[in-house]
Amino acid sequence: IIDSLTYKLSIEEELPQKAYVLPQITPHLLQKISKKHKGKYSKTTIDKNLQQQVNQIVSKRYNQLKKNEIHNVSVLVLDVRTRKVLTYVGNSPTDKKHQRDVDVINKPRSTGSILKPFLYAAMLDSGDILPNTLVTDVPTQYGNYNPENFNKEYSGAIPASLALSRSLNVPIVRMLQEFGLDKFYFYLQKLNLKDINKPADNYGLSLILGGAESNLWDLCKSYAAFSSTVNHYNETTNSYFKNEFTEPIFLENEEVNFGKPSKNKTLFDAASIYLTLESLKKVNRPEANENWEFFDSSKEIAWKTGTSFGFRDAWAIGTTKDYVVGVWVGNADGEGRPGLVGVHAAAPILFDVFDKLPKSDWFSIPINATEEIEVCEKSGYRASEFCTEKRFEIIPKSGLKTKPCPFHFLVHLDKSAAFQVNTSCENPANIIHKNWFLLPPLQEYYYKKKHPLYENLPKFKEGCLGENRNFMEFIYPKKITTVFLPRDFDGKKNDLILKIAHSNADAIIFWYLNSNCLGKTEEFHEMPVSIKSGNYNIIAVDNFGNEISRSIKIEN
Repeated sequence: IIDSLTYKLSIEEELPQKAYVLPQITPHLLQKISKKHKGKYSKTTIDKNLQQQVNQIVSKRYNQLKKNEIHNVSVLVLDVRTRKVLTYVGNSPTDKKHQRDVDVINKPRSTGSILKPFLYAAMLDSGDILPNTLVTDVPTQYGNYNPENFNKEYSGAIPASLALSRSLNVPIVRMLQEFGLDKFYFYLQKLNLKDINKPADNYGLSLILGGAESNLWDLCKSYAAFSSTVNHYNETTNSYFKNEFTEPIFLENEEVNFGKPSKNKTLFDAASIYLTLESLKKVNRPEANENWEFFDSSKEIAWKTGTSFGFRDAWAIGTTKDYVVGVWVGNADGEGRPGLVGVHAAAPILFDVFDKLPKSDWFSIPINATEEIEVCEKSGYRASEFCTEKRFEIIPKSGLKTKPCPFHFLVHLDKSAAFQVNTSCENPANIIHKNWFLLPPLQEYYYKKKHPLYENLPKFKEGCLGENRNFMEFIYPKKITTVFLPRDFDGKKNDLILKIAHSNADAIIFWYLNSNCLGKTEEFHEMPVSIKSGNYNIIAVDNFGNEISRSIKIEN
């Protein structure tokens, strides 16, 4: 029943001559819904205005990326508190030849570095590290696996939080080795990353650097669960929810059930997650100075990039208290391209999208899940009695079981502080005592290059007995090494360069190859060797009687 005015207006309205085109602002989600809810009226959670803005961002960036033959982009935006999908860009506006119709959001792709925050959180949660514990960053080899940092440089030792925010590969692989592959795999299974479905041994240590595959949907939901865990803990009476790591929703008539509250953590405790997000809030640029004009420092965002082997996948995922934005860039057919790196290809899109979202406050500290303790300023460990500089730091309660600083100890010096001494060579009244920071030789070798104020331990005064703190380690070759020596253009095979780091600057090292003396080195311990194919044993002996050896195989 209509009134007369409505009738008169209606008959004046022109009838359409054909059906209107169905809006295609999120065609891949439309197809997803049509398969499960065919013939039914469905209202989605999509924020139409935001979706259209993100479509424009993707279209603009795609026009730049395709010049480098990079054709596919996907973007997912989630509401942390409701888990509603606000934006769903399954693919870029490319053509059919470049798989325009493929919905990349749920397709498995190599993860690159995007899983690193989960390892960092797991190690904090289990009490294996504190936020800034020094972790080892030196050339590393496990069997045939030889991880390298993106810039091919090493720091010797670096705070764990900095290793994460700078996305350094070597420290993270060593952390995984220390934490345990099977143990970390257990956490990933609890996150329900569906594409990581093979046994842990199938992935090995490369699991943390892209040896496994996951998809944008699962990764974004995991980052959302991180943020939501901290929110819920702070907004309730310090409670966790059983179903925190739940699936996002995209239909308006659905509602997420987070389950019953509990005092027991669901997977990670709130403090470990909060401190992980704090680390990810730092600009996680590579060591090289990149162009960061697209980074809005006024917005506090925890974000992580990832790049797969062969430059096939570029990732960027960021989270605030309220929103998660996930971006994948690459080619759906798996073709790699130079420059297809997370920080260049995906991160600009991430920040463009965050610019369209309301600004969020930063997370509150989950006070009841943390402890404030004294830590060593230099090592990041719990402060020992020998640490000279200390500071107070917030840590998870599980961090109370970590060991005290292993790098500080008491040394005994003469009055000039130029030599180490003991009572065999110095009157006790003339001995002074000083706390000293000392790294193992291999870490020290690289650490000194970036920390010019690092002090070498003084050598012992001549005539002192019973003291020997002279340590040495191979820089090259590494353990269990097969070495391939290349040839120059003239066909001549290159020499093998042996390198050792020694804790005593005055040490003299005598080199032996299969019991044959090669010579000695002082100050800089590098020994070139002209060598044929075969198996060899390298022995190095210093003038203090210390000896180390390494077995290698030389191949052409």
